[in-house]
Amino acid sequence: MQELFSYDFQKKSLTGTNDVVAHLSQIDNIIKECAPAFPVEGIAKIDLAILRLAIYELTITKKNPPKVIIDEAIELAKEFGNDASSSFINGVLGSVLAKEKSDGNKNS
Repeated sequence: MQELFSYDFQKKSLTGTNDVVAHLSQIDNIIKECAPAFPVEGIAKIDLAILRLAIYELTITKKNPPKVIIDEAIELAKEFGNDASSSFINGVLGSVLAKEKSDGNKNS
């Protein structure tokens, strides 16, 4: 998460961010779709880094259960974000999860 946060300032991929950065346009489109009232460039950088990492894990790698991913993102938001970060991230990730389930049902 910290490397993704740094990426927004340096625009240089660091070791742990290559996979996430490779999918940034896809991830940012999901953010736009699931949080239409919040333009990506207007989201606090730390919240954006947390969202990007969690959405990557929820939609691309899918290695951990969604509840674990969302809980970890909320804890990161509580630790590093502002007072509203955890609620915002919880809401966006809830929408992402609902979209994933809906899309999964369409493909079945």
